[in-house]
Amino acid sequence: MTTLLPSEPGIRVSLAELIEMRHRVREVQLFSTPSQRSPLIGLHHSKLRGRGVDFDQVRVYQAGDDVRSIDWRVTARTQEPHTKLFHEERERPIFIMVEQSCRLFFGSGLMFKSVLAAQAASLIGWAALGHNDRVGGLVFGDNEHYEIKPRRSKQSLLQLLNRLVRVNQSLHTETEPDRDAFNIALRRAREVLRPGSLVIVICDERALTEGAEQQLSLLSRHCDLLLLPVSDPLDHALPAAGLLRFAERGAQLELDTLNYELRQTYRAQAEARVARWELLAQKLRVLLMPLSTQSEMVEQLREYLNPERPGKSR
Repeated sequence: MTTLLPSEPGIRVSLAELIEMRHRVREVQLFSTPSQRSPLIGLHHSKLRGRGVDFDQVRVYQAGDDVRSIDWRVTARTQEPHTKLFHEERERPIFIMVEQSCRLFFGSGLMFKSVLAAQAASLIGWAALGHNDRVGGLVFGDNEHYEIKPRRSKQSLLQLLNRLVRVNQSLHTETEPDRDAFNIALRRAREVLRPGSLVIVICDERALTEGAEQQLSLLSRHCDLLLLPVSDPLDHALPAAGLLRFAERGAQLELDTLNYELRQTYRAQAEARVARWELLAQKLRVLLMPLSTQSEMVEQLREYLNPERPGKSR
């Protein structure tokens, strides 16, 4: 049995920290309420394409009704056009895929990327449970994948958070990275998720390979996606700090960060990654909300989801 380490704020998470995140749900309008409709859920429900809805009733066809919803059996029987009415599911499976790999065990901002990913997963999980949705997920790292089946229970969410904490606290810099971990996790999600599920993908910004793009495209055919790539300021720009030495499992690298061309090339690669995520989100017509360790997580989500917020820049 794994012994949980003492929490190190910003470096490692504790279960108590993730449980406390439930008190911050009210600060962000993640899901719709009778009095307020969230941009997040509004976007997804607007393109359900017949998934995630329950049959309600049949009534006489009215001008403006979708002809694809005509009930031909009732129409033939009554000799008058009738259309089917549907209402949105009161609960839907929400599957939170969260990465906890060694490439996330780094941060130059307020916290490590692994901590930011865990916090975001926890907040979304508590919000979904409060919205009466079934919550489950998949925690994946370099050499491990832990799956929690979606259920409408606090125990299911706590099981997910507990597993998330255990993987987070086992992270260290000597782990051999698995470059295919994200693809494997996405393939598993496609196997287990039912059509109409909402899949929250929280991963490193660098995880988007050609294979991962293909898996996300396939997953989006049957499920709604919300993409939250996580990054650190140093992922996007190198400081002009002179000669920097990096070491990883015996390999060493020296970079002269005073070299302007090197810094420009590094920045261009980062901009290409950002553009790749944006292009994919546009192509799949899904919501993209990149998160950075530079700012507080709840504040970033609030900026994305509150269109009336002053000074919104994203």
